[in-house]
Amino acid sequence: MSVTIKDVAREVGVAPSTVSRTLQDHPSISKGTKEKVRKAMEKLGYVPNAAAQNLAKKYANTIGVVFPVLSSTDRKSNPFYLEAITAMNQEAGKQDVTISIASGETQEELLENVQLMYKQKRVDGFILLYIRKDDPVLNYLVEYNIPYTVIGQPYRYNNGTSSVDNDNQLLGRTAAQYLIDKGHEKILFVTNYEKENVFQERFYGYEKSMEENDLAPFPYAVLKKPEDYAAFEDVLREVQPTACIAIDDMFALRVIQLCNLYGYQVPDDVSVISFNNSIFTSLIHPYITSIDIHTEELGKVAVQQFLLQLKDQQALKQKVLIPHTLIERETVLDRRK
Repeated sequence: MSVTIKDVAREVGVAPSTVSRTLQDHPSISKGTKEKVRKAMEKLGYVPNAAAQNLAKKYANTIGVVFPVLSSTDRKSNPFYLEAITAMNQEAGKQDVTISIASGETQEELLENVQLMYKQKRVDGFILLYIRKDDPVLNYLVEYNIPYTVIGQPYRYNNGTSSVDNDNQLLGRTAAQYLIDKGHEKILFVTNYEKENVFQERFYGYEKSMEENDLAPFPYAVLKKPEDYAAFEDVLREVQPTACIAIDDMFALRVIQLCNLYGYQVPDDVSVISFNNSIFTSLIHPYITSIDIHTEELGKVAVQQFLLQLKDQQALKQKVLIPHTLIERETVLDRRK
């Protein structure tokens, strides 16, 4: 049987409340008594019940990190989430808090898990790793005034949300302008999702950059289903792009594979640029030119911003923009030469 507070109290000869206050490092208990209690805990192998302690104190000192419902294998394997959660965990350790993951196979299951974690006081609030329209999780957090921070820019509650993000319009503009400066005029934006703000903002930036340079933007190409991949050959033949902007590095690998499959060499026939600067950029040649969004910084600052909001819920909701860096590699041909 597990050792209880009463067992420790009996060993030391004090009241159970003294043991409880020692666990909370309460100033009313003398240093000598605390030392005796802690030695008894070690001797008996007592392990505090974290859940019970959380019920008795104001903070759980744990942040719930909410993952999106990932609908495709490509997105489930996206290194963005691993890089972000690793950075958050490191920063949480520096701030003496812990991270707990909330996930679900469906949106309903995800909401249930978030609700359960908060009702059981296992977390103080949440950081959302995603943005989607009419998100029931975000609606729940707002309705019950639960502290939260978002990585990204929400569709709703923007003015009342603490957020950390890149300037995704600027990212789209940067990618397009870089290609234009290399002599490309027919540039196609390719993605495997189209509903999220991240894509919409980046595509809008691409459109603006094309228009500012008196070039015609093309409708984006979506590759999600097998028939989409098959139809991409027709898209390449009709548009005849000299360059493609891929929504992220992992998807850029798929675009490069398809170009090769349909007889186009990268970068000689079609150049490719993407976003994130993840490990996928240098797995195989040609190495992918990518825009580094500094995922680690996004995760670290999200933890910092959440804790600021948690300690002072009257504080103004801050929107922090993380700058980006263009990393030139091998997948963009300079057509001016």
